[in-house]
Amino acid sequence: MAKDISRRNFLKALGGGAVASSALLAACNDGKQTAASAREPEKGKMTYRVNPKTKERVSLLGYGMMRLPDRNEGKDPSTGTGEIDIDQDMVNRQVDYAMEHGVNYFDTSPAYCQGKSERATGIALSRHKRSDYFIATKLSNFAEETWTRQASMEMFENSLKELQVDYVDYLLLHAIGQGKDALAMFNSRYMDNGILDWLVEQREKGRIRNLGFSYHGDIKIYDMLLKWHDEGRYHWDFVQIELNYLDWNYADEINPRNTDAVYLYNELKKRGIPAVIMEPLLGGRLANVPDNIVAKMKQREPGQSVASWAFRFAGTPDGVLTVLSGMTYMEHLRENLCTYSPLKPLTGEEQKFLMEIADDIYNLKTIPCNDCKYCMPCPYGIDIPGVLLHYNRCIKEGNLPNKGNRDTDYRRARRAFLVGYDRSVPRLRQASHCIGCGRCVDHCPQGINIPEEMQRIDKFVEELKQDV
Repeated sequence: MAKDISRRNFLKALGGGAVASSALLAACNDGKQTAASAREPEKGKMTYRVNPKTKERVSLLGYGMMRLPDRNEGKDPSTGTGEIDIDQDMVNRQVDYAMEHGVNYFDTSPAYCQGKSERATGIALSRHKRSDYFIATKLSNFAEETWTRQASMEMFENSLKELQVDYVDYLLLHAIGQGKDALAMFNSRYMDNGILDWLVEQREKGRIRNLGFSYHGDIKIYDMLLKWHDEGRYHWDFVQIELNYLDWNYADEINPRNTDAVYLYNELKKRGIPAVIMEPLLGGRLANVPDNIVAKMKQREPGQSVASWAFRFAGTPDGVLTVLSGMTYMEHLRENLCTYSPLKPLTGEEQKFLMEIADDIYNLKTIPCNDCKYCMPCPYGIDIPGVLLHYNRCIKEGNLPNKGNRDTDYRRARRAFLVGYDRSVPRLRQASHCIGCGRCVDHCPQGINIPEEMQRIDKFVEELKQDV
């Protein structure tokens, strides 16, 4: 597989009629409002892209309903079930605010928020005219018991029920390419049971208006499905891919199971298939970069937030239909709206600058966890994302102790790492409790060998505790 777009051709690949903007999401992971997020976005300024099939105008900012407001957030998960309690009133307010400011694309799944996202999304959107919004959901038949034709059909019918709609605007085959044997899993989920042909029939009946897939993992599956499109075997109305300025050239170097976004995007562009973008912030990693990189970005554009660079990058290519953002807090929503109302294109110099930033981030060698929580729940109670994110955060903040150095900075970093670990992850949910069962591995879109990382981090922690 050759990369059809090199760094030298980067400007050409991203150019032509796209758009992106100013200060955006300021990494409000603690829910606190920043000075930038206090800005009120203008109404009537949203940037739209046109679906070439339906000719409908789709908001460039899409609302990802994966990380909805949770009343249980912040509670110690070791003392309870860790069950999500969605704050429906807040979801309603945020959906209303988004629609008032031009957002009309809402993306959910039967798998999101412990299976509660579709219902919450349906409640919020059903209060509006059906013609005012587009719903995207997925056939998330990951579990083997859902691979039968009947079970998959029931999953789709239940999605319509939960969303309170008669048809889905955008239906995706969810996370194609995952698993140790990606082709066998794809065939079991969609081909052997005839469910893909059934979905095509539902599109012909108008119960699905656009049919596509989201891609993670094995590039052979991606290429195969696009070959089917070329041959007329199956027509894809859109495809959802991971695209951000780090994954543009580094996705397959960070994780061999991933594919650089430059290839994914170009294959869609040359076929005229609209791209829906997921992970523009890489699960927040591109909003929480090390302080030296923050300083570099602020020196270039003092008034622009770190995260806004990533959203502008994701929104710039002209083949992009919408960019999804999981907006838990109102601050997230306001800042994203400011960036896309309207979207201001990245200049050539800004694009080159982001490629330099990508080089800097890649050289940090962090674990590519996006906090998607697909690995959860762990049958042994481990907070897998919490462990990985703490490790990454210490790299970012310069608090990863260098065991070969016993100077004052080592002592400071050692204490910061251990104290922060106990504060971030309850002891009963730390890496030491991993038995290596491997149930989490196939569910990770980034292909992280989670048991191996848990063992490595646990060994690192024990050495720090013993000071050896």
